Amino acid sequence: MKSAARQRETAMRSPETNKTAPAPAPVPIPVRHGGGEDSKFDRLVYERVRLGIMSALAVNAQLTFNELKALFDVSDGNLSAHARKLEEAGYIECSKSFAGRRPKSEYRLTPVGRQALYRYLEHIEAVIKATRRS
Repeated sequence: MKSAARQRETAMRSPETNKTAPAPAPVPIPVRHGGGEDSKFDRLVYERVRLGIMSALAVNAQLTFNELKALFDVSDGNLSAHARKLEEAGYIECSKSFAGRRPKSEYRLTPVGRQALYRYLEHIEAVIKATRRS
């Protein structure tokens, strides 16, 4: 029986030439401005709910907690945890007030958050373009 590594190597060989197939083309990664400090936040934007929050706030001046919750069909705790992570990164701001006796949280995208969202979208666009070329 062949080992898994040997099977992978054999699978990569072209039957006509019995040579190893060329390695796939590398996906271009856009140059990040401002050094490597902001690269740690790429994974922060990547998550579905956080990307959704940032995208929704990019096209709306502000949204309430309940509006965001309805958009993404998530629990209070789930939305709160994702929003807190974005707040801690400085990507969104939250202002809290009361409407009657009920608490009201409103969220806005910060300029830093808008830049992070645009960097993420540029990266995804580069990946899509590279994939379509191959």
